[in-house]
Amino acid sequence: MEELRSVSQSLGISLDDPKFASEMDSRDPLKEFRGKFHIPKAITIAHDAPDASVVEGSDCLYFTGNSLGLQPKSTRKYIEEELLEWEQRGVEGHFRHSKERHWLNTDEFVIKQSCNLVGAQPEEVAIMNSLSVNLHLMMVPFYRPTKERFKILIEAQSFPSDLYAAQSQLNFHGLNPETALIQLHRKEGQPNLSTEDIISVIEKEGHSIALILLPGIQYYTGQFFEIEKIVKAGHAQGCIVGFDLAHAVGNVPLKLHDWEVDFACWCSYKYLNSGPGGIAGCFVHSKHATTDRPRFAGWWGHDLSTRFTMTIPEFHPIPGAFGYRLSNPPVLCVAPLLASLEIFEEAGLENLRKKSILLTCYLEYLVKLKLSKFNVTILTPEDVNQRGCQLSLEMSRDVTEIEKKLEKRGIICDVRKPSVLRVSPTPLYNTFSDVFAFVNIIETIL
Repeated sequence: MEELRSVSQSLGISLDDPKFASEMDSRDPLKEFRGKFHIPKAITIAHDAPDASVVEGSDCLYFTGNSLGLQPKSTRKYIEEELLEWEQRGVEGHFRHSKERHWLNTDEFVIKQSCNLVGAQPEEVAIMNSLSVNLHLMMVPFYRPTKERFKILIEAQSFPSDLYAAQSQLNFHGLNPETALIQLHRKEGQPNLSTEDIISVIEKEGHSIALILLPGIQYYTGQFFEIEKIVKAGHAQGCIVGFDLAHAVGNVPLKLHDWEVDFACWCSYKYLNSGPGGIAGCFVHSKHATTDRPRFAGWWGHDLSTRFTMTIPEFHPIPGAFGYRLSNPPVLCVAPLLASLEIFEEAGLENLRKKSILLTCYLEYLVKLKLSKFNVTILTPEDVNQRGCQLSLEMSRDVTEIEKKLEKRGIICDVRKPSVLRVSPTPLYNTFSDVFAFVNIIETIL
């Protein structure tokens, strides 16, 4: 916020003047990256029934990168290259490829970039399956309940799929979720969980906790949990600590190896822009690279030197995360992820994070300035180190009609009924002018 005020003062332009937003956009070192994405048109978002204020041919205001990222313009090229290989080579595409992206190891072409995003060593990451599938695959080796240590710790407001996964794992092991599932509740009147409260529960219940499973960023409030502190507290009590990074990867800086996270899983269709239902990722810390923990096995996790021998009677896992792969990776899902990750590599996560903080601070400022009179409050922490792109705005009334009116103006953001709008200005393609326009339009609606 200090940087925004400094620019405002140097220009002599108020922060709530559209000229300020335009000036910030012109100074943005990442401004060219918006042109690398397809931005839906406002009339399309308005379902062909736009408000009179919508300008013909104008771009929509898209704030749902936290739900589904926009399509990179290079995605079509990467997919069509694979379709052409299939057309011209058939099965030979596994071994010969005009772009040297042989299908036999197609997932390996996105490992380096993925490691950079999550702070991992190359052997610690595998690109495979979907998020919930990977969570289950990770809980096979890393949730090993005993008579004394059998509980799973999650948050009470966790994303439903994480809750279902934890409950079903408990049921699978013959345990009752009502007694074996500890749910972290927020204090009354507090929208977020404090790190101190999380650690307090870990210290109190740690002797009975087998697994701590938390999100990197809370999907509803946008809170970025202090992962390193939670891991240290969990390990001090002998717990395994894993994270769902669906809303964190590509959004905030992560150092999974240095923080000694045991395992983590993420999807790639949100901030990573790999397309709806895109292939997911998995992290297994190098300290678990070779382990006798049981796992579900498949041939793509088997030692490459004998994988195709077909006569090896025993599974010999590849050390590290690759040993948890089950089947050959879907080439047409890896291709769009590669297209997006190359953009991330070019932009640099540090640069994206810097812009993200500025965008979100600007959104926060304008919301407080213009929407407080309508009793709009922000659920997301004020501390920029405890949040990513997303601000969750709680309205004083049902958001159904607000959502409809926003859509008619070509604006799309995520709605969580009855009263929350999740707004995520994403630094690769959102602008300061987007943020300014959004707040002014919703002020008019309210």
